[in-house]
Amino acid sequence: MNEIILKRQSVRKYDHTPLDGATLEAIGKKIFNLTPLYPDICYSIEITDRPTRGMYNVKAPYYLLFGSEKKDGAHENIGFLGQQLDLFLSEMGIGTCWLGVAKPGKPEEKEESLLPFVICMSFGKPAEPLYRNIASKPDRKALEDISEGFDERLEAARLAPNSHNAQNWYFIAKNGAIHCYRKKTNPFVRFVYNRLNSIDVGIALCHIAEESSNFRFSKEKDAPVRPGYVYMGTVR
Repeated sequence: MNEIILKRQSVRKYDHTPLDGATLEAIGKKIFNLTPLYPDICYSIEITDRPTRGMYNVKAPYYLLFGSEKKDGAHENIGFLGQQLDLFLSEMGIGTCWLGVAKPGKPEEKEESLLPFVICMSFGKPAEPLYRNIASKPDRKALEDISEGFDERLEAARLAPNSHNAQNWYFIAKNGAIHCYRKKTNPFVRFVYNRLNSIDVGIALCHIAEESSNFRFSKEKDAPVRPGYVYMGTVR
């Protein structure tokens, strides 16, 4: 398995020393060369040093702001794109943390992006351990609790970061395919958690793609039904 997937962890404490120009340039080039899950969905990724706001906020020297047109699959697409950056930054020795309910800037500041804001990610030089000890067990559900069938790529999906570490996803491995689902949510919190759970599925799909020699994702008409879950698509 990709070593970064094995040892990456969220970083919430940062050294606020600015990154050098070459590092920021490399990040910019990576943003330009990301592979989307859905190529037909328009998205934006901006780097800012303006502090974000909201619950569970993290003070960091930099943030990535993700925006997207409102379209079916947009949130999974953002998770897929953002996790590519998460792994890239981690490999560079830069800490990251997905901020599920944070918002950009101050309430009175005008939104500069042309696309609706989706989610942000903090990043910068870590002021706490960047990697976890691979020998230690990550705080994750057992594979049998989030999947059925066997596919070695499911372990990479299990290790993916996700909102509140709830792992509100499910995978069915069958005949070489991986069918992906997100948990149905309570109507009172649906507005927030449908977005977060969909982003989380995209993040997990990024890990599956990293472990795949050939990756294709699409929705299929005859996918298995998983009670209590919403079918998101199938990896072939």
